[in-house]
Amino acid sequence: MPESPAKTVTEAVGGGPVALPSESRRSTAPKVAVASLIGTTIEYYDFAVYGTASALVLGPAFFPSGNATVSTLAAFLTFAAAFVSRPLGVVLFGTIGDRLGRRRALVASLLLMGVATVGVGLLPTYETAGLLAPVLLVTLRLLQGVSMGGEWGGAVLLAAEHAPPGRRALYAAVPNIGPSLGFLLSSAVIVPTLDIVGRAGFTDWAWRIPFLLSAVLVMVGLWVRTTVAESPVFKAETGGGTRTPAWAHAEDRPAEPAPSPASRFPLGTLIARHPGRLLLGTGAAIGGSAVYYLTIVYSLSYGPKTLGIPQNTMLTAASIGAAAGIAITLPVARLADRVGRRPLMLTGATGSVLWAVPMYASLSSRNALLITGAYAVGLMLLALMFSPMAAFLAELFPARLRYTGASAAFILANTLGGGFAPLVATWLNSQWSSPLVLGFYTGGLCLVSLACVAALPETREGHFSV
Repeated sequence: MPESPAKTVTEAVGGGPVALPSESRRSTAPKVAVASLIGTTIEYYDFAVYGTASALVLGPAFFPSGNATVSTLAAFLTFAAAFVSRPLGVVLFGTIGDRLGRRRALVASLLLMGVATVGVGLLPTYETAGLLAPVLLVTLRLLQGVSMGGEWGGAVLLAAEHAPPGRRALYAAVPNIGPSLGFLLSSAVIVPTLDIVGRAGFTDWAWRIPFLLSAVLVMVGLWVRTTVAESPVFKAETGGGTRTPAWAHAEDRPAEPAPSPASRFPLGTLIARHPGRLLLGTGAAIGGSAVYYLTIVYSLSYGPKTLGIPQNTMLTAASIGAAAGIAITLPVARLADRVGRRPLMLTGATGSVLWAVPMYASLSSRNALLITGAYAVGLMLLALMFSPMAAFLAELFPARLRYTGASAAFILANTLGGGFAPLVATWLNSQWSSPLVLGFYTGGLCLVSLACVAALPETREGHFSV
């Protein structure tokens, strides 16, 4: 029998029921999820372009040295610099998102990323501008990091807080596809460019093309994001709406006293009230961050330069692996709405611990098929761990701190587990010339994630007590 348009979900708020028109949510949620996905894809396209360019060309162009390893290490330092500035983005955009609205924060973060990325494509190299070139590169890279600090949490929340009942993990996982999709999009631009102009032409001038194309993508993203509605949870929390969804925490409800002045600075309130959730949430995501960045950033440089694997082989393996992860992301999220977040994340983390060494050991074979298969399995295990993570981190925190809380946990994990991973891996391989060390390093961080997820409760039903 068809569901009646009048059917609602109710939640007792302030002593009385508040109606949640499920039909309205079902009609708006897909548009919001797609808008969030477009934004995260563009942001991570910009980030992936920089990561790939760091591995291929930015070292000698901006940090010339007689030692190729030193130049590459310097380029990866600028890659890591953006992760250092991400916490500033959490503070800035988390405050905007928790006080002024999710949508405003997301529009501002996307605009900042676009300006910084196009700016990189216009920079003079060291040969032209001397020391000014790397200074400008690092400055723009820091701005990229600030932008990323506010992107993931806001995109996930906008989708999750519009989601109809029982589908929060599914809708939250849609923008979570953005990182892998952004990498695929960057590869779709970089690989043909390399084939057309050759390595010499790409190193000389064509490396700028992927950065400059970002301007078109950002304009599309800004148009999409300005057309979606603000989160109903945020409107209800700030008095701009009358609905509070079933997954809101007890302390989110309008009947409680007005927030204290401390809540005007959400990060301070978060650290004071929920340090355990923040710490464990960060640990839960740290292993997956290492898998992602070592696979799609570091190995693109390590494989060709150290092991003699063709560049296109590494790009193809990483791209197919990313596509495999994307393929299972939404089915895994839908399953997480049925059985819970923890079982799937625990399975993914366990698999990542066990598969880390075999995955990177495949590089020693220099066999394209074997490397591609190993990467596909590894990035599918990552999807198993990360697909429910979007809803899980959001559900750990109350609505007035949710943007800051989810962003802080994810960004800290990305910084510690991902941002410094290429630097740590470069040092490890300078001491032990074997890809096995990458597996032991990544597997250790995935073991940390396994322990942290095990220490946290299930959040699917929104019963995580305050």
